[in-house]
Amino acid sequence: MTSLLDLFAVPPALLALGEPTHGESAFLQIRNEAFMSLAEHGYRSIALESDRAAGLIADEFVRGSAVVTLDRALAEGFSHGFGAAPANRDLLLRMREYNVGRSAAERLTFHGFDAPLEIEGAPSPRRYLTRVCDFLDLDRCAEIDDLIGDEARWSDTAAIWEPGRSIGCSADAQRLRVIADDLLTELYLQAPRRPEGWHTAFVHATSAVAVLRYHAAAAAPLKQEERFARLVEVRDALMAENLLAIRSAEAHRGPTLVFAHNTHLQRHLSTMTMAGTDVSWAGAGAIIAALLDDRYAVIVGSLGASPALGIEAPAPSTYEGRLQQGTTLPRYVRASDIETAEQRTHDYRYFPLDQATIEHADAVLHIPSGVNAAMLADRILALPGVEQFVASEENGSPESAWGDRFFYVGPDRRQPFATIVEHDVPGFDVASQLDRPGVFRLNLDLGRAEFENLFGFPPRAFEDHRHEFDFARLDTFVPHPGYALYGFGSIVMPGPHMLPEIDRLLAIAHARAVNRHERAERRAADQQTHAADQQD
Repeated sequence: MTSLLDLFAVPPALLALGEPTHGESAFLQIRNEAFMSLAEHGYRSIALESDRAAGLIADEFVRGSAVVTLDRALAEGFSHGFGAAPANRDLLLRMREYNVGRSAAERLTFHGFDAPLEIEGAPSPRRYLTRVCDFLDLDRCAEIDDLIGDEARWSDTAAIWEPGRSIGCSADAQRLRVIADDLLTELYLQAPRRPEGWHTAFVHATSAVAVLRYHAAAAAPLKQEERFARLVEVRDALMAENLLAIRSAEAHRGPTLVFAHNTHLQRHLSTMTMAGTDVSWAGAGAIIAALLDDRYAVIVGSLGASPALGIEAPAPSTYEGRLQQGTTLPRYVRASDIETAEQRTHDYRYFPLDQATIEHADAVLHIPSGVNAAMLADRILALPGVEQFVASEENGSPESAWGDRFFYVGPDRRQPFATIVEHDVPGFDVASQLDRPGVFRLNLDLGRAEFENLFGFPPRAFEDHRHEFDFARLDTFVPHPGYALYGFGSIVMPGPHMLPEIDRLLAIAHARAVNRHERAERRAADQQTHAADQQD
């Protein structure tokens, strides 16, 4: 697949990589590969569509903190539930591993660039203001607590649709905005004396300002469709402000990769249908593009099909359909090379390509299809002579294996050449963390020669090397955690960019199964011949 940097004569200071929908892991997995490749060419930071204050915790893990565990980084270092995405686990681990032994100037940093809120509501600013007061040694917590009062006043989601219920324009909220502004001023005054921890306190201060701004927008007496448009554009303005601050902090170290939904990154106005009405607003990308000009580049994401999301393949006449032609693998395409086509039907799961999106983008990342267990099973069943056994209650399989798939050549089912499993086996096979939602593992009988070719040691030496592997990592062939001794390898939740290597190894495993089946048939024929001779 073409490298991102091959698309640009000069690497942009802020390179945006978009996805057209949330929930298709393939985009996150390709993002990980792209960022680690960019790191070898001077990119030193990544910013995700996630709460900036929460991202400080994830960054502590990335920087090698002994206090912040991986579980905590995933649980507290992401917003919007993104910490549950297996690819985000891999991103943090790969960044942390990259940073080992490197100087501060070379280390990778993790950022969130969203405000600490959802479209449907925002929290109170209490915890952010309190953190800043603690840093400055200011005793204003009692005053802040009195003004905030009951947290339920702030978290009431009905206030988004009923401005009269919003606390955003109350005297208490306005007083808190003054306090937040005063704390920001004090932070700057204290910077010469308190450089250690200043950046963290600054992020919490600006987060407090952000939620107070959002609550004020929610209190504006506008019509429903106008209110929605106003709220989403305020959120994007807060995103843009955070991106500019991140870029300022990272400018001396190298460029930054940004990853988010296309609507937050595209240069032109974003649109959405709300209650039957089309609303438009300037997204963070439109704001950034106006301010950074050619220092900002945009690669929008495009998707053919997603088994995980139930998105079917596009019609051939659409932009996505034409991008599907001639390849089954992900690819980057310069926007200028994409001809006019039909727009795919829009639904809540997917924002399709249209002419405006392409005209305002530098390139498109098109993924023909995401990969799930059923898709891989179809790929294996397309090989000659393959039969599938699916474990179920009806065929007497143990409950822990229901849904797992086993693939054989011929009727002799003593040894599968491939399996696709979706469950941990407590006490035996839990290293791949298969009980995470949507996670599965492909296992292949590689044989001794290919096993040693892949991993650098023979199957019999696996236990001496077990500690070298992260069996839960995606997109990485590793020895099978339970059957490596027998020459089996495995890969967890492979992305579409891994399909060529999967096909190569499938061919090896399938050929071994065919050879076993043919040998068994010859032995059976010889035995029949021998038995017949004895009868004669």
